[in-house]
Amino acid sequence: MARSASAPRVRGARPTVALAIAAACALGLVVVGVLALASDAGHARDSVILHGFSALYRRRLDPAIEITARLSDPLPYALLGLLCVGIALGRRRTHRAVAIAMVLVATGAMAQALKHLLAQPRVADWLGGGQLDESNWPSGHATAAMTLALCAVMAVPPAWRGATALVGSVFAVAVAYATLALTWHYPSDVLAGFLLAALAVSTALAILTPLETGELDRPGSSVGPWLFAGGAATVAGAAVVGAASEPIALSAFDRMTVVASAAAIAATAVALVFATSIAAARPR
Repeated sequence: MARSASAPRVRGARPTVALAIAAACALGLVVVGVLALASDAGHARDSVILHGFSALYRRRLDPAIEITARLSDPLPYALLGLLCVGIALGRRRTHRAVAIAMVLVATGAMAQALKHLLAQPRVADWLGGGQLDESNWPSGHATAAMTLALCAVMAVPPAWRGATALVGSVFAVAVAYATLALTWHYPSDVLAGFLLAALAVSTALAILTPLETGELDRPGSSVGPWLFAGGAATVAGAAVVGAASEPIALSAFDRMTVVASAAAIAATAVALVFATSIAAARPR
């Protein structure tokens, strides 16, 4: 009797979490878009932060940075995406495999549509003649990297979910930092890409709820230590960016802004991936 009484509460848990993530991502996407595209002050901060990140680029590190940035190019994206679909199919989670395949296509299409719809010049004086492309918001690379991280969390068994969330968030942050070091995107482009991917995946998880049956997955029991490691990685990433930006001529306030932004990008990735790992639990 007690089991049947608790079932409705368990069944309602996942869609509530997934829909909350989707709502937060939609709101965040609007806020980031307004600050980046409709606010001179927001663009000025974007430019300063990108200037700080550009210090990560060093001639001896160029090959490694570019390889990292291209880990979310179409070919590796397709291969890693197919791996996620294959894992879900191997676990006999057919609905989840189909959802992953659809999300992998949808996020790319949504990113491209927004790029063209919201294209506008954003000039940074320090870039001189090398200004960024007008159709750059959101970042396709960041969208792809976060989509892969979240799809991996959806695909793997519960026992692997914590470790996968950590690896996925580090992967997404590494790609994001690399694209910023190469000055391919502004930081707001990267944040928008993360939020767009999480919006699509969390919506898919909410839709999956009535289609999936079986015992409840319990990822929360093993997520804690991995989440702590993700927090440590966030601090480390911000410290690396701050140390690298020392040679750049920035005021103390601007340098603090760069470090805070590096931490915010990493913390956003960690929060989105680990929240999705909780929302990915199957209902009773």
